[in-house]
Amino acid sequence: MKTNQFDVAVVGGGPGGYVAAIRAAQLGLRTALVEKTELGGICLNWGCIPTKALLRSADVLRLMRKADQFGIKAAPPEPDLQAIVARSRKVSAQLQRGVAHLMKKNGIQVFNGHARLTGKEQLSVTGEKGESVITAKHIVLATGARARVLPGLEADPDSVWYYREALTPARLPKRLLVIGAGAIGIEFASFYHAMGVQVDVVEMADRVLPAEDAEISDFVGQELRAQGMTLHLGCGVAQTLRRADKWEVQLSGANGKKLQVDVVLVAAGIVGNVENLGLEGTGVKVEKSHIVTDGYGATGEPGVYAIGDVAGAPWLAHKASHEAVVCIEKIAGQNPHPVDAQRVPACTYSHPQVAHVGMTEQQAREAGRSVRIGKFPFSANGKAIALGETGGFVKVVFDDATGELIGAHMVGEEVTEMIQGYTVATELETTEAELMHTIFPHPTQSEAMHEAVLSAYGRALHF
Repeated sequence: MKTNQFDVAVVGGGPGGYVAAIRAAQLGLRTALVEKTELGGICLNWGCIPTKALLRSADVLRLMRKADQFGIKAAPPEPDLQAIVARSRKVSAQLQRGVAHLMKKNGIQVFNGHARLTGKEQLSVTGEKGESVITAKHIVLATGARARVLPGLEADPDSVWYYREALTPARLPKRLLVIGAGAIGIEFASFYHAMGVQVDVVEMADRVLPAEDAEISDFVGQELRAQGMTLHLGCGVAQTLRRADKWEVQLSGANGKKLQVDVVLVAAGIVGNVENLGLEGTGVKVEKSHIVTDGYGATGEPGVYAIGDVAGAPWLAHKASHEAVVCIEKIAGQNPHPVDAQRVPACTYSHPQVAHVGMTEQQAREAGRSVRIGKFPFSANGKAIALGETGGFVKVVFDDATGELIGAHMVGEEVTEMIQGYTVATELETTEAELMHTIFPHPTQSEAMHEAVLSAYGRALHF
């Protein structure tokens, strides 16, 4: 059996893995990438990208339904589910081909199969073409994660959906129950509600998007209810029973209700892909299905690293890609800054959209920080009024002692495209003085970012 020798071997071709491979090749390291299914990983094929394609269709549908508000006469629009899904899959396929091109362009050898550690600096790769052996001084595990499956609710294209089934539905159910009100659950709830489906959401926490700032979560909950969704908060699923073509679902809690739905969509968290990697007998430590690492991706086993979803929260593609660059540059002898989770932005592409970076107000206060809070509503923003999208607001959290921006939170139209301004500010440890002095173009929604800063210091000009 031929042994293939490399400087770096990356296991997993998602946004963490393929970026790690590219950066390693850029730094002159002979690099191998192992992927057992599809280049691009879950994010590109079954997560971030196809969901955004679906949600774009939902946005267009919403806009067309209120065309008369903009002086446009149009026939009532109808969704074509088959065409919407086909477009989503086409977008993913295009990007997957792009990743394959990048591998070739950067001289990265791709192995198709499942890899596992079989010794120091050694991997065994088993695929359709048999077994290969790879040796590398540095092995980076980027195996990602998968949806947490609830007992009794195994995936079924007709009645129980996880992300794969929800991305490729053959039909639209009349009534859908979404289990989990985190980002994934609320994004799917937004899409299917726009398609005309009656949507119920059940969440153990007392609010939707429980990882967000409380004021943001409360606003989103109010908006979803106003749109017509039914939210069951502070309760879980006590029992499920399949009767004919329906699910009877008994909710737990003091106000637990019994629901009858056509389809159950499960968005109840993820589990790291740590099985059958050959970690037994190594110094790699696994906690709650995720590999423990330092700020550079190093594990307890010399020469073995982990990045991305398999290395724990936050489970975001851009965090995985950033970890990849930091990990590889450290391997190459450079001196990158360790990954700081507080400076990783997060976006939810629901309707309305949500975005944040840094600490929530509650987190800051619990950390003992004396804070200044600034807020500015889009209802007072000229561009938002012109767009007809005045719902939502911008909220900023400053350290009162130093003036440092330590948190920023937004809800509203296209705020996912705005948060990066505050992300750069937190990375630069910007204070209120620099942000106040920065000129924001008019008319833009970004002016609300400026006004929120001014508001924190009693200087808002337009509210």
